[in-house]
Amino acid sequence: MSTTSEQGSEPARLKNFPIAWFALVMGMSGFTIAWSRAEHVFALPFAVSPILLSLTAALFVLLTTIYAAKIIKYPQEVLGEIKHPVKLAFVPSFSIGMLLLSIACLHTAPGVSFWLWAVGSALHLGITLYVLSSWIHHTKYEIGHLNPAWFIPVVGNILVPIAGMHHAPADVSWFFFSLGVFFWPVLTAIIFYRLIFHASLPERFMPTLFIFIAPPAVGFIAWYNLVGGIDAFGRVLYFVALAFTLLLAAQANYFARLKFFLSWWAYSFPIAAITIASLVMAKETGLTFYTWLAAGLLGVLNLVIAVLLARTTKAVFRREICVEGH
Repeated sequence: MSTTSEQGSEPARLKNFPIAWFALVMGMSGFTIAWSRAEHVFALPFAVSPILLSLTAALFVLLTTIYAAKIIKYPQEVLGEIKHPVKLAFVPSFSIGMLLLSIACLHTAPGVSFWLWAVGSALHLGITLYVLSSWIHHTKYEIGHLNPAWFIPVVGNILVPIAGMHHAPADVSWFFFSLGVFFWPVLTAIIFYRLIFHASLPERFMPTLFIFIAPPAVGFIAWYNLVGGIDAFGRVLYFVALAFTLLLAAQANYFARLKFFLSWWAYSFPIAAITIASLVMAKETGLTFYTWLAAGLLGVLNLVIAVLLARTTKAVFRREICVEGH
C-alpha cells in the first residue's frame, strides 16, 4: 500500500489525530461567550448563544470521544504528544476547553458549569505543574521550539477566575490568576527574544502570533470579575490587548496568504477574547466608542469563524488533516 493511501486510511487518521483539535473548542466557546455577552450589552431581540453553546458542547463531546479512542488504540502516540517539545503546548487546550464551556453555561446551567470548572481547573493545574517541571528539567528544548502557543499551558490559568468567582472562595481564583499573570510577562519576553533575534516562525506557527492578544484580554476579563469593576490596572490590561490587536490587524494581508493548518484556529479565541473585553468596556463605561468597537470586532469574529469552519470542513473532506506532518 502506498504512503498516501496509508495516511488516508481511517486507522492512520486516528493515529495522527492531534490534541490541537481542541483549539476548535476554544474558538467556538469564545465565539459563544462573545455572542452571549453581545446579546445583553446590545439588548438584542434574538439569542444566538444557546444554539452556539449546544453546537460547541457537541463538538467537545465528539472530539473527546475520538481522542479517547486514540488513547486506547495508540497510547504511545498520545505519550509522544505529551513529551513533544512543541505539541506539549497544545495539550492543555482540552482543559481550557472545559473552562471555557463552564463560562459559556454559567448562567444557563450552573450545576454543569461547576463540574466543568472544577474538573477543568484541577486538570489544568496538573498540566501546568507538569509543563513547568518539563521546562525546568529539560534535555530537549531548543529556541526553535518556542512559539506563542507556549502561553497556553501556564497563562491559561488566568481563565479560572471568570467562572471561579461564582463557584469557589475568592482565594482559589486569586491563586490561579496570580500564577498566570506572573508567567505572562516572563513568556512574552522570551518569545519576543526568539522572534527578534532568531529565525522566523515556521509558516504553520505564524497564526499563533494572535495568541499575544489573549493573555491581556482574558486577564482584563478575569480582573474585572475579581475586583468587580474596571480600575487603572484593568485598563492597562485592556489597552495592551487592544495594542496587540492593532499590530496584528496591520498584518492581515500576510496572514491571509498562509497555507491552511489547524493552527489557523489560533486566530479565533484571541479575537473572541478582545471582543468580549470590548463588550465589557462598552457596558461599564457607556462610551459609544467601545460600543462601536465591540460591534466591529464581533463582525470580524463572525467572519473569522465562518472562514475557519469552511476551511476546516474542506480540509477534512479532502483528507488533508490527521495526516503525518500536518
